[in-house]
Amino acid sequence: MASGSKKVIYAALIGNGLIAISKFAAAAYTGSSAMLSEAIHSVVDTGNQCLLLFGLKRAAREPDEQHPFGYGMELYFWAFVVAILIFAIGSGISIYEGVQKLLHPHPMSSPTINYLVLGLAMIFEGVAWWIAYKEFNKTRGDRGLFEAVRHSKDPALFTVLFEDTAAMLGLMVAFIGIFGAHMLGLEWADGAASVVIGIILALAAWVLAQETKGLLIGEAASPQTGRDVRQIIGRYQEVRHINELKSMHLGPADILMVASIDFHDNMTSVTVEGIVSEIEKAVKAKHPEITRLFIEVQSEQDHAISIKADIARRSGNEGAASA
Repeated sequence: MASGSKKVIYAALIGNGLIAISKFAAAAYTGSSAMLSEAIHSVVDTGNQCLLLFGLKRAAREPDEQHPFGYGMELYFWAFVVAILIFAIGSGISIYEGVQKLLHPHPMSSPTINYLVLGLAMIFEGVAWWIAYKEFNKTRGDRGLFEAVRHSKDPALFTVLFEDTAAMLGLMVAFIGIFGAHMLGLEWADGAASVVIGIILALAAWVLAQETKGLLIGEAASPQTGRDVRQIIGRYQEVRHINELKSMHLGPADILMVASIDFHDNMTSVTVEGIVSEIEKAVKAKHPEITRLFIEVQSEQDHAISIKADIARRSGNEGAASA
């Protein structure tokens, strides 16, 4: 998973770096507001890919005393930072430049250069988008694109895919704006295109922020993973009841899972320990992404009492906080 994510990020990083240089040169030469917005967009994307690579490196650190479960969730933090940067810098500057051009319109010089740069940018972005899309397809299964994004636990993949999609849409809008200003004499079209590009970036940033926020505060493993684990535990006749099964992603391929199991009475501790060990081996063989599995042996009745006590305690804390 990490190698696939890095492949996607490196492809986007190289493409956006080359595109940003060409866009800035074209914007400076022609005075196009839409082209300047696109240049800023490419710079933001390039910086974002650097942050995602930094996040992957930080997330790969080994667990230590302060972080016994590792640093996997740090990738989620940096992906959230990327979403904020897209909104604050990419979207904000694009809308500002567009508004300025609308208030103070001026003709473009040598717009042919803009067409050439946009054409090259579409090729580079298209290649980067295709690489990201192919890698994302490997993980989404039969789900639709948006459903797969909602269920994805690898923000590096879907962040780059969203960035590249927004970039392709932005290039199309920039082309329309420059064409309108150049061929139709609509000087306001260039500024309007810049505003639209800013809105596209804002929408992409909002979606990314929502997805990464969910990962930051802790998302469970997929329902299918939970069903598989329940099926494995249910194979043992010694298991009377599965009281509870909880999980949380600590990284794209790092799941913490806790199970509360009620065994039949009059079983020796040696027998229970042996079954617990077998369950752990079977679960990790089926789902190696479950890196930590903790099994609590507890009667169904005692577990129910414990759950009620937890609910009462939380209700009491909420009541005290509201008071």
